[in-house]
Amino acid sequence: VQLQASGGGVVQAGGSLRLSCAASGRTLRFFTVGWFRQSPGKEQDFVAGINWRNDDIYYADSVKGRFTVSRDNAKIMVYLAMNSLEPEDTAVYYCAAKSSAALTANYYDYWGQGTQVTVSS
Repeated sequence: VQLQASGGGVVQAGGSLRLSCAASGRTLRFFTVGWFRQSPGKEQDFVAGINWRNDDIYYADSVKGRFTVSRDNAKIMVYLAMNSLEPEDTAVYYCAAKSSAALTANYYDYWGQGTQVTVSS
């Protein structure tokens, strides 16, 4: 499974972006999808995730109330809507997928190339 995250860009603080995660040639319907981010000199953070049953969603404390993870009706793509962006949200954002329903930061089998999000103050 090849994943591709897209939708990044440069926004001012307080702005919004919506990231998309797509799997080439396959639906993400039966995959748990996580969103991660990493900025230079920092560890990778598990930002948000949605399990394949759609009965569990995770948000890191730093993004609760501002970010929303969702799937489209056909479960082909997974989105991360990011509102009230802060300069601290600046990072490369990655989506990853696994077949397990466990919504944890571990054991993701498939990773996509990231998309850069830059939030200016």
